[in-house]
Amino acid sequence: MGVFAQSRTWRRGARLALSQLACLGRHTGTGRICTAGRVDVDWSADYRFFSQDRWDAPKLFEPILRGVLEGSGPSQPLVTALDDTHLRKTGPKIPGVGYRRDPLSPPFHTNLIRVQRFLQMSALVAGGDRPASATEGSAVTGPARGIPIRYDHVPPVAKPRRGASPQDWKAYRQCCRRHNLSTAGVAAIRQTRGALDQKPQDHPRLLVVGTDGSYTNQTVLKGLPSRTTLIGRIRKDAKLFDRPIAPDRPPRGKPRQYGRPAPTPEQLRQDPTVPWQEVRAYAAGTVHAFRVKTIAPVLWAKAGPQRPLRLVVIAPVGYRLHAAGRRLYRQPAYLICTDPNLPLDQVLQYYLWRWDIEVNHRDEKQIIGVGQAQVRSRRSVDRDPAFAVAAYAALLLASIQTYGRPGKEVNGTAPKWRAAKVKSRPTTLDLIQQLRRELWGHALQGIQEHSRHFASPQAGDTKCPEIRPPLPEAVLYATTG
Repeated sequence: MGVFAQSRTWRRGARLALSQLACLGRHTGTGRICTAGRVDVDWSADYRFFSQDRWDAPKLFEPILRGVLEGSGPSQPLVTALDDTHLRKTGPKIPGVGYRRDPLSPPFHTNLIRVQRFLQMSALVAGGDRPASATEGSAVTGPARGIPIRYDHVPPVAKPRRGASPQDWKAYRQCCRRHNLSTAGVAAIRQTRGALDQKPQDHPRLLVVGTDGSYTNQTVLKGLPSRTTLIGRIRKDAKLFDRPIAPDRPPRGKPRQYGRPAPTPEQLRQDPTVPWQEVRAYAAGTVHAFRVKTIAPVLWAKAGPQRPLRLVVIAPVGYRLHAAGRRLYRQPAYLICTDPNLPLDQVLQYYLWRWDIEVNHRDEKQIIGVGQAQVRSRRSVDRDPAFAVAAYAALLLASIQTYGRPGKEVNGTAPKWRAAKVKSRPTTLDLIQQLRRELWGHALQGIQEHSRHFASPQAGDTKCPEIRPPLPEAVLYATTG
């Protein structure tokens, strides 16, 4: 209730959020309204909810963050993943839309697509059950589920028109330095750190896992707040240095900030004098043994001389496409961690958990329908996708609070191809099907009928009514769309 200015705005938002999750067809504005059973009611208020009503999109995720923190221990850090995603658009006049490289394009031919760019931060909530193959004293905690806690629109800076003056191009380049993915990532990290510092009892440590080089650069590393650790990828030819050795006599001139050059990540991987260590971590449904090399502490000019780092090199992992196929290998991974004292097994496990934010991106676009709403107002373009992601995050948090961290199968018959011994967590489709059963069970059993009319007055009840989107309107919309 504290997010919205009025109680009726909150009721409209709750109705639209349930419709966003339970919609059977395309998740457009019309789809949400029809799913809510408001076909014969004036639609203008529902459209004004995103373009004119007073509510702030970032505040939608504050209850989600509180719920994640309440379910974690007091000494456990808040592990998060940071990544950007694209929402495809076709309208040439939608605010914040620009051409970007298609990540699905082949490496030999770069394709361009018109997209909106959003920055997402997901909290990685560890499962409660330890795998059977985990050893005693190991930091392996099994899988983790990503729950979005931020979803910010990061539009590109508009380029000057052809024939613009040099002053316009200079202002454009300065604006690009202030408004990009790196600066947006630093702002998201600082705001999350500020939300953690507002807790009255204790301030858990924030651990951020960056998914690519946009969040492992000078802007992010030098802008990290206190009690925050960053794990990210680094180039294989990055120039690292040892700490300077204190001289026997007072030095002349400015004291040295960096010591001798340290091996680059690729040189460390190929160095036969540095032995490989075996570290076990959970990934892809089981515990694997990874071969890693590490040195700490090292210095990097991008991070500054006052921030020691840990360099971790992960050897390529072998795999087979089928049982009789030949053994293939992936590319090695080069990581840095801003906390040299963080145990190596935790660094590796947190980095492997970051894959769940990619699962969030897939579910948001293919199942929740983020970005399918056809809106053109500047405020609607910013707030509509964030509203849909907040509804998705509330669904995931409710599943953890209901079924526990490891999760279990929701009501219904599991498919025959799923092995009975596998205790997988409920998927997003399982949770949405369970939500639809709870919302539309009375309609399917014929217990209650719903009928609405354009001129029918609404009952003035002082209590908050129970919101149940009706089934007939949602089915009719899905069949006609």
